[in-house]
Amino acid sequence: MKNSLSLSPLSLAVFGLFANLNGHAVAQTAKELDTIVVSGSRSETKLSETPVSIGSVTRAEWDADKPKTMGEIINRIPGVLWNDLGNEQHSMGIRQPISTQSVYQYLEDGIPIRPLGVFNHNALNAINTNGASGVEVVKGAASSLYGSNAVGGAVNFLTQRSSRTPTGYMGIRHDNTDGFTRVDSGASNTWGDLGLRFSHYSSQRDSLNWQQHSGGTKDSFSLRGDYNLSATSWMRASLVHTNLDSDTPGSLFENDFRTHPGKSINTFTWRKDKTTRFNVAWEGETTRGGLTTVTLFARNNDHAQLPNYTITGCQGASCRGTINNNHVQSLGVDIKHTQKLDSLRARLVTGVYIDRSQNDFVSDNLAILRDVPTGRYIGYSLNSVNNPNGVRNYGVGIANDAAFAQLEFSPSEKVRVVAGGRYDSIRYDFKNNLTPGANFGAPNEVRSFGQFSPKLGATYALSASSSLYSNLSLGFTPPEVSQLYGRTAIPELKPATYDNIEMGWRAVLASGVRIDSALYQLSGKDTIVSYTPEVGNSFNKNAGDTRSRGFELSLNQQLRSWDWRMGSTWAEHTYVDYRLSDAAGAIEDYSGKRMPQAPNHTLNAQVAWNFTPASRLALNVVKQGSSWMNNANTVRYAGHTLLNLTMSHKLQDGWEVWGQVRNLTDKNYSDNAASRFIPGRGAYNPNTQNTYAAGAPRSIMVGLNKSWGGR
Repeated sequence: MKNSLSLSPLSLAVFGLFANLNGHAVAQTAKELDTIVVSGSRSETKLSETPVSIGSVTRAEWDADKPKTMGEIINRIPGVLWNDLGNEQHSMGIRQPISTQSVYQYLEDGIPIRPLGVFNHNALNAINTNGASGVEVVKGAASSLYGSNAVGGAVNFLTQRSSRTPTGYMGIRHDNTDGFTRVDSGASNTWGDLGLRFSHYSSQRDSLNWQQHSGGTKDSFSLRGDYNLSATSWMRASLVHTNLDSDTPGSLFENDFRTHPGKSINTFTWRKDKTTRFNVAWEGETTRGGLTTVTLFARNNDHAQLPNYTITGCQGASCRGTINNNHVQSLGVDIKHTQKLDSLRARLVTGVYIDRSQNDFVSDNLAILRDVPTGRYIGYSLNSVNNPNGVRNYGVGIANDAAFAQLEFSPSEKVRVVAGGRYDSIRYDFKNNLTPGANFGAPNEVRSFGQFSPKLGATYALSASSSLYSNLSLGFTPPEVSQLYGRTAIPELKPATYDNIEMGWRAVLASGVRIDSALYQLSGKDTIVSYTPEVGNSFNKNAGDTRSRGFELSLNQQLRSWDWRMGSTWAEHTYVDYRLSDAAGAIEDYSGKRMPQAPNHTLNAQVAWNFTPASRLALNVVKQGSSWMNNANTVRYAGHTLLNLTMSHKLQDGWEVWGQVRNLTDKNYSDNAASRFIPGRGAYNPNTQNTYAAGAPRSIMVGLNKSWGGR
């Protein structure tokens, strides 16, 4: 925690200023501070008494904004950067650089949507946004409640409960530039003690759009039931299924990105994800002042792909590639008890989590045919016989047992203290279905890990409309199954740990402006990196120490016919200690360098005008600041600023017509910019070393919705 504490003097200075500003706050209870959240303590809690940085977006807010992607929902929250890789594929950056690393926990109603050890950076494409009532993002280390991977943050989608009266919804939208069409539908009602809700959407991106080889479809539906057993107990069950089938256009080199951003050198790469989740929860008052929740859950994830990012080793028209399938099945139980205590307005939240998952993985090698004049990959065939090295067929039984407890109490009227921790026991049972060896992987083994994750935080009420909070917590991420068993030799790896310190201020000023701010530092130790001590030999090793620190600010205001919001982040992500071996054995030392794909500033702001009671016009600004593209900090992406315009008009009988113009200025930009250039290892050649995931040009989307009896 030594590095973390170095932020404290600056923290005190900033919050001293905030305390002085508090004189402008209203002397009444602020509705924003009384907002109820569930993700900060796994139980309904006032935001003003939650000592953690947490942002949320309600169903009403995203219905008004008409988001096209998941990112347009959660990127409203400062510190969150969902990165668009096309057709609901994505990477993420929450208090971390934009990456595909396993430093986030993705949840639905508090239950992880994937098991420990099998993180997938695209996992949020398994969420049915049409069936969600909102999303909450806990920023910073949250392993004390949610276990592994909750390092940069935990993203918790809440399913929409059944309505008390009959409701229905239908909607259609189309974007001609993107070749995108989506249809939404839903219905809900309650009959006596039983309520049901059905939510669905289907989307299609056809091949006739601005980007080559980027077609895809997704079908998603949710069914939720709520049953009132008695005055003190009830049940909830939810079933969610998604089916994604997507082409993957891949990235572009420098020249094509600047001159032909819609080009793709891929013609056959693809990704297919099928996911099914079923949860059934019983909740009831089991003690005086106590509430127990027992959730049984099951998952079935099938992820198959012919990935563009494994096409390598090109010599003339011949290249190498892979095709693989990753299948996961899970059964588990989550038990939680919340007990009110008699003194100090105290509450104790305790629980256990048991997850049993089976992860089966199969990978074959491909011979890729390339058209040399155009650089396009035009065909492939299985190549396991001629190139057996790297063929894999294994299964891993994953056991994750955890116990957690959190005590909340108020030693005085203005102070609320939260202290807790969680212990995770992790066991991998690896079975190689091939003959172990240089070509086909490691011998069978059983490997175990254990990790305790503590947390200590407090809130202080400056007034009824203003509060401060501080938080110390630890996050961890164990070695992934692929990091241990993806190669022939099994490396000796231990969990990476992250110390988190943050301080924040929430208030409603006299003008009605609501403010939520946070100052944080996240220090990582034993980060797992890939070493290459000699040509053809690479392995994973705990060798990286990192530090991420920044300031997050959220402002919003509701006026009579106007409303506006702004979410902004200033961040600095640094390699404290990071040394790699290059192919010749020389050391590359990046200690002290800024981490790549880590924008120094992001902004998501909107101003909206309700020019009639039924009509709304909103202008949205999205800014991504500059970032380094390589570890050596010699190649930089300048960043971009995008403008989006939305107009909607509500007609009679529940009809609504709306339209959007995205990328209003037709900016050429990239959602993901990286460079393979390493100083001292050859000349810098942007057109062979820099890669970009091109963003969409200016496009127009129109939509028509119909609601019966509400949403």
